[in-house]
Amino acid sequence: RCDAFGNAQIDGLQFMDIDMAMAANRVILTTERIISNDQIRRAPDQTKIPFIAVDAVVEVPYGSAPHECYGIYEPMFKHMDAYAALTAKDPEAGVAEYLERHYYGPNCWSDYLDLLGIGELLDASRRGRSIYND
Repeated sequence: RCDAFGNAQIDGLQFMDIDMAMAANRVILTTERIISNDQIRRAPDQTKIPFIAVDAVVEVPYGSAPHECYGIYEPMFKHMDAYAALTAKDPEAGVAEYLERHYYGPNCWSDYLDLLGIGELLDASRRGRSIYND
């Protein structure tokens, strides 16, 4: 989550997200949801990427799909199983087919989410709920 200014709070494992943002020349920060600056200021210790490092903010619900976003949704295992099956026999052809369908095929983000399926999205959300959600 982050505010419209780019102050980002990251729950769970952060890997190198902070380091990469601070080292980059330009940062387009995607977030599951944009929240108010008042909410950010209530927990300033949770702000991991400051606005000064961010050039633009884009709200992208399910932006990590089919992977997880800590406290919001878990991995979409059916999708990952389908990918594994697609690439099992011929990895090169399987990856090409996957990219054509899921990367090049959708015209917009909502088309991509439609490919994942509402059932898969809702199941991942149910499994990923956190006690920190408000």
